[in-house]
Amino acid sequence: QVRLVESGGGLVQAGGSLRLSCAASGSIFSILYMGWYRQAPGNQRELVATISSGGNTNYADSVKGRFTISRDNAKNTVYLQMNSLKPEDTAVYYCNAKYGYEYWGQGTQVTVSS
Repeated sequence: QVRLVESGGGLVQAGGSLRLSCAASGSIFSILYMGWYRQAPGNQRELVATISSGGNTNYADSVKGRFTISRDNAKNTVYLQMNSLKPEDTAVYYCNAKYGYEYWGQGTQVTVSS
């Protein structure tokens, strides 16, 4: 069982930055495939970024060049650094972990004002 707890969301003006964190319980963090997803009102949940156990990353086209996903295996934590935020980035952001099973965090709200 893996428990994921996100933090770092909030309200920011367009052009600003936020860093989301996702702390994972358990001893298998280093082999988990981690990701961030988001869901805006009325929309489906969509992939934002992923990072493999080996550090390979993947980004949605809409966030490339603005967002950076990283992980610290010593702290069982994955991060999402979000720069140059836009109003269309407003959503609930969810942390995701995969290793056989799939796990989700409870989500953290990010609101970008214009």
